[in-house]
Amino acid sequence: MSDNVVRTRFSRFITWLTGDVTSGALMIGAALLGLIWANSPWREVYAGLASITIGPESLGLHLSLGTWAADGLLAIFFFVVGVELKQEIVAGSLRNPREAAVPVLAAVGGMLFPALIYIAVVLVQGAPEALHGWAIPTATDIAFAVAVLAIFGRGLPVGLRIFLLTLAVVDDLLAIVVIAIFYTGTINLLALVGALAVIGVFALAARMRRLHWWILIPLAVVAWALMHASGVHATIAGVLMGFFIPAKPMREEPESRTHRVAQKVNPVSAGIALPVFAFFAAGVTVIDGGGVFGEPIVPAIVLALVAGKVIGVLGTTAVVTRLTPLRLPDGIGIRDLLPIGLLTGIGFTVALLIAELSFDDPQMTPAAKVAVLLASFIAAVLGAISLRWDARKLRHNDMNRDGIPDSPSRKIGE
Repeated sequence: MSDNVVRTRFSRFITWLTGDVTSGALMIGAALLGLIWANSPWREVYAGLASITIGPESLGLHLSLGTWAADGLLAIFFFVVGVELKQEIVAGSLRNPREAAVPVLAAVGGMLFPALIYIAVVLVQGAPEALHGWAIPTATDIAFAVAVLAIFGRGLPVGLRIFLLTLAVVDDLLAIVVIAIFYTGTINLLALVGALAVIGVFALAARMRRLHWWILIPLAVVAWALMHASGVHATIAGVLMGFFIPAKPMREEPESRTHRVAQKVNPVSAGIALPVFAFFAAGVTVIDGGGVFGEPIVPAIVLALVAGKVIGVLGTTAVVTRLTPLRLPDGIGIRDLLPIGLLTGIGFTVALLIAELSFDDPQMTPAAKVAVLLASFIAAVLGAISLRWDARKLRHNDMNRDGIPDSPSRKIGE
């Protein structure tokens, strides 16, 4: 077999692997495997596997495999998200500030309303001791939300994916800020400053005459390690570094560096990072939950994630686009945000993290995790149904109601 044939087949495999549908299916399959194994007669083996610790203890990186998956591998996906958003903000559909502001404000509303609903539900049930978990339903799981959109949103404008990515990244970044302020005992300022300094060096290296991976990768690892040591969620380092990749061709290059970097890193993110992360993150044992469903935080979290997210995203967007000059991106209408609002109710990663940080009670923590999984499942199913409903409805030529006919755009799945 010739080298050209091998390269062609490998290129086709990478294209297939990095597609949203394939990567989404891989991740959902890995999550189901983790959940089933964690609730099987062999769940102790799964727990033992997740708790295996590796890494240099002297550097504070002697972490369990589960932690490496959530904090380490997930940073690769956040880096890719940062790169994609940088491209869209500089040269894509979000380069118009009036349009970029809408998903950012929707993310704020999508955090505020779930928190308020959670607080109201636990107080109505007379459980003030559960108030410390108010931030559990505020975060969106980017990876799972994008996967559901890729699988069930075929035929909808591709701009909807960018809108969801923007909203979800802002949502998670705000959730990380919440963790740092309300759920972090101490922050190592020296390590944080060091991480930001290394990220600054990374930004300079990304603008050199040529991209040198032997420079960028060690800088990225050091920045991640320092961010982890600072007490701030380490994945934020990935987003920040992604934003510093130049989004316009430099020095007569044929394509932008964001495009080149995404092509190189996407296979690692889609084929390794996300499935492994999903396998460990979804492994919550629920069959021995006992009376966890009777805990007041269960209905509070479920209502907040499923209903609160929809109300926050839809309500904020409707008010902003009707009372201000801000508009949705070209080709997207308010009705498209019903499924998007539901998808943001897939809490999962950060929600499970905040659940662990919120309670010391041995009953409330598993109850909170069960509630997050239940709410995420409901939100995913309802989101999938509403995506197919939206895709079948006739679209007019001014979906965002800005008075200008929408320009033709690619569809999800094309």
